[in-house]
Amino acid sequence: MKRKLLSVVAALCFVAGARAQTSYGIKAGLNFSKLDISQGNLSASSDATTNFYVAGYADMPIANNFSIQPGVSLQGKGGKVVGEDAKLNLMYIEVPVNLVYSIPTGEVGNIFLGAGPYAGFGISAKAKSGNISESGSFSDAGLKTFDAGANFLAGFKFANGFLINGGYSLGLTNFSKYPDETGNFKNRIFSVGIGYQF
Repeated sequence: MKRKLLSVVAALCFVAGARAQTSYGIKAGLNFSKLDISQGNLSASSDATTNFYVAGYADMPIANNFSIQPGVSLQGKGGKVVGEDAKLNLMYIEVPVNLVYSIPTGEVGNIFLGAGPYAGFGISAKAKSGNISESGSFSDAGLKTFDAGANFLAGFKFANGFLINGGYSLGLTNFSKYPDETGNFKNRIFSVGIGYQF
């Protein structure tokens, strides 16, 4: 009985200690997004369009130099038709959960590397061709609102909490409602940004 009690107390102390070490951060930057389009044996990528992202996250240590970073972000995605003045801008709310490894570099700060899954919900779609633009919901645009995939990130966090980061987002979900007509659409995003961890 005493051993069980001690185990419970130790577990509670560990959870309390982890909670005390949890910190929070914000990030913002640019997305260079493309659409990967495939149908049958044919595949192509759109040109990149420039968009933005804003994110908040919690950094929860789980082991030496390892932490889990769940968060929520507003992500601009989409793509541009190759060789033409036509593009599709998509806005998502995303929930990523990344596992992050930090490499100390002395008193200056830490290099960090991470990866993890994300799930997203599309909130608006805007198509533009020349001077003509049209906005609406994902459903209006013939797109599914749900997106999911994998994130990869790297960067440097200075000792004062300021950080610079880059990342790549690999969409794994086809979000076209009519793949037989339009093909399969998947998101591909390279991002760069800055942030601060409190």
